[in-house]
Amino acid sequence: MDPQQQQRQGNRAGQTPPGRVGAFSFVFLFIMIAGIASISSNNSGLAIVHQVPEGHVGAYWRGGALMKKLTDPGFHLMLPLITKYEPIQVTIQTDQVRDIPCGTKGGVMITFDKIEVVNRLRKDYVHETLLEYGVQYDKTWIYDKIHHEINQFCSSHTLQQVYIDMFDLIDEQMKDAIQKGCSEYAPGIEIIGVRVTKPNIPASIKRNFEQMEEERTKALIAIERQKVAEKEAETEKKIALSQAEKNAQVSLILMEQKLMEKDSIRSQEAIENEMFLAREKSQTDASFYRVMKEAEANKLKLTPEFLELKFIESIANNMKIFFGNKVPSMILDQRLLGSLLRDKTRNDRVEEE
Repeated sequence: MDPQQQQRQGNRAGQTPPGRVGAFSFVFLFIMIAGIASISSNNSGLAIVHQVPEGHVGAYWRGGALMKKLTDPGFHLMLPLITKYEPIQVTIQTDQVRDIPCGTKGGVMITFDKIEVVNRLRKDYVHETLLEYGVQYDKTWIYDKIHHEINQFCSSHTLQQVYIDMFDLIDEQMKDAIQKGCSEYAPGIEIIGVRVTKPNIPASIKRNFEQMEEERTKALIAIERQKVAEKEAETEKKIALSQAEKNAQVSLILMEQKLMEKDSIRSQEAIENEMFLAREKSQTDASFYRVMKEAEANKLKLTPEFLELKFIESIANNMKIFFGNKVPSMILDQRLLGSLLRDKTRNDRVEEE
């Protein structure tokens, strides 16, 4: 069987001819090599496949003209030699501006070693920003702007202000100044923050500042010591006042206690006096009542018959009886006295009735 017949039989059996297998393998290998080469060299004009990294967008120039097309992160195709590609970062990035010389208001030259600017290019302003300022837009609005604003700041302030007094304000002033220019001419650039390092100044001046700082520190220490001494004196004064107030309150309480005791004793004595007076009055009233009753009883007893009886009893009780010419008259006088008393008593009763 000749070779042509064998090839026809092989085709009928569904087998691929060896020549075609080699051609397919060559094309596949060429595509793989071209893709790898394009990935490894995204900016090469010969790249067919290119990769846009995460946090970036792909910008394209065709024939030197910026295209409105922007691509997201991932693999993309472009025409080699005709189209140029650049990845543009749209996430937060930090640009470091180094070695910035400036002269102060007094003519002293100083240098800022590093100023960091945290910024971001908003995705919806990428085409407009690239169209106006190119891929190196940050050089115009960040690097060059930082140099300009730092020189403006230094030229209007003294070394004392730049290095010490207003150093804490430089960050915010730089941020506001850069953002103001970007908002007016490049609104897609957002300035998030600025960090300024301490500038380098001449060694002799730096030593003077260090001595001034040492003296200021000593003065602050002295002031703090004085404040501590004043606080201690004030504390001692408050303690003394508190103790004095405490003693005064204790004395007042003791005095009030003594006064209460005196009042209690006085009240007790007053009660005792009242009791004594009441008792004496009661006794006096009782004696008076007794005397009055005795007087009334005696008055009732002073009857002629009672007097005559008492007279007779007294005569009878005498141990000695004297006889003489006066005895009958004495007895008669007593009887006459009794008669007079009876008559008087009778007359009194009649008058009362």
